[in-house]
Amino acid sequence: MANSLSAKKRIRQNEKRRLRNRSRKSAVRTQIKKYMEMTRQSKDITAIETELRVTQKKIDQLAATGVIHKNNAAHKKSQMVRHLSDAKARVQ
Repeated sequence: MANSLSAKKRIRQNEKRRLRNRSRKSAVRTQIKKYMEMTRQSKDITAIETELRVTQKKIDQLAATGVIHKNNAAHKKSQMVRHLSDAKARVQ
């Protein structure tokens, strides 16, 4: 248990940040699942591409704020583009 006031404040700050990061990460995970489901089900490539841009932006925002590592963000985005390519191949 922390004794000094600054250590107690740091604990409070860390808890707030942990909850905020957890919420944001969860929202992006949901967004990614929504996108992946679209690539499996939808035939509308333009809608999938729009969803890709939105999802990539959210992933970039997480990486910029340090919630996820930039390499992790790059991997997720690359994976999503591969799914888009697969969807395009299926439609044609």
